[in-house]
Order: sequence, then C-alpha cells, then structure tokens
Amino acid sequence: MSDFSIPTYPRIRTVGSFAELAAAPFTDGVNALCWPRALAGDFGEVVQALSAGEPGSGQPIDVIDEARLRALDLSPAGRAAVAAILDDLRLLREQERDPVLNCIHGYPRDEEAGPVATDVFSWHADSAPVEADTWLCTYHGSPSEGLRNEDAVRRVDVPATRAELLKLYGGADDADFRDFLHEHCYDLHYAARPDAVPYNFGHFNLWRIAVDWPGSPVSPCVHRAPATIPGQPRLMVIC
Repeated sequence: MSDFSIPTYPRIRTVGSFAELAAAPFTDGVNALCWPRALAGDFGEVVQALSAGEPGSGQPIDVIDEARLRALDLSPAGRAAVAAILDDLRLLREQERDPVLNCIHGYPRDEEAGPVATDVFSWHADSAPVEADTWLCTYHGSPSEGLRNEDAVRRVDVPATRAELLKLYGGADDADFRDFLHEHCYDLHYAARPDAVPYNFGHFNLWRIAVDWPGSPVSPCVHRAPATIPGQPRLMVIC
C-alpha cells in the first residue's frame, strides 16, 4: 500500500487515472498533479536483485533498461512489481515521454557550490526553455519531497547570499548578473522558511509537476531529493 496522505495545499490536485493525469492543466495556481496509487508486488526484492551483482550495478545512479528488468530472477511478488514498472514505462512512452528508471544508491554533491548549492538535495525547481513538465514516481526507498511555494525563498533573493554572489560575479547587480545567476542555475534554488513543513511524495504515486519555463501560467513546483540512506537504494522513474 502507498504511505501517501494528501497534503492540504491548494497547489496540489489529485486525479484518478493516468489519462486524467496527462490531460489535467496547470491552472488556477495548481503546479503539482498526483495520481495516488497502491501497487501490488515486492519492489524491495527488485532492488535487492538489481544490487546483487547485476551488470551495471555498483554505480551511484544505476540506469535500468527493460531487458535487464525482465531478466531478473524473482518470486511472483517480485515479478508483479516488475510488471507494474513496465506498465508505467509503457504509459509514459505512449505520451511521447522519455522515462528513465534509476536505482539510486547516492547522488553527487555540489562540492564547489559557493554561496548556493545546486545539487538535487537542495530545494529547487526544474526548468526548460520551452513548455515542459516533470513526471516522477518512487517505488522503493525514500520518496521525493516538496515545499510549498509560500514557504520557499529564492536563495538569490536573500540579501546576504546575493551579496556573496555579486562578489563571486565581480560586477554590478544588472541584467548581466541575472544572466550569470541563470547560467549557473543559482536562481532555481530555494531556502525553506524557518516554519516550513515539507510534504512527502509517497511511494507508488505518479506525479506530474510544473517546471520553470517562459510563459508558464503557474509557479514551478519546488522539490528535492531525500537524504540518501545507506543500504536503502531508491528505485524511481523520472522523465
């Protein structure tokens, strides 16, 4: 069963099917669409099999192709989990998406971030030069986390941080400086307000979230990857 409880937040809308998830517009401030689900199968067994000497394992982020997934030696419960994942991949491709299934043991950290860290552990918004959105689902391991837009402050708008970035840039706070912030993705990262309460994306739920693109009718969904827990890899699809 899914461990998801719907946050009381008007920017999140839940839907009852994949078709509704694909068709629902981002409008009236809604920037996160969620299809809450309970999926049958043993996803932990799938992760264990992927991590037990399979070709390609041992990498922090292991990209899993369908052939490898189908070839796993699994119990009926494990095969049911694989069938659910394969069905999601099929549905996403039918929507002309390019889904990627990852078994994640850890993420690279931004070792030279300067005033603003830009790795996936930082609260951030995805961006694109044209209309786009992000789809994701966590099957096993710690789920992604979201932050209400009202609880998020762009790090570049924090006076002390902006002063440090200006010093790093070495120029005036002008259009070229704003281009500098954008080129380095500094303007996509956020700090949580002291009283902020993040929400959990849960397991098995398929999400479609708004990204920052020119002309978007809504604010992007602010989110982050969870802290990595040793010995508990994440299995997730994203596109």
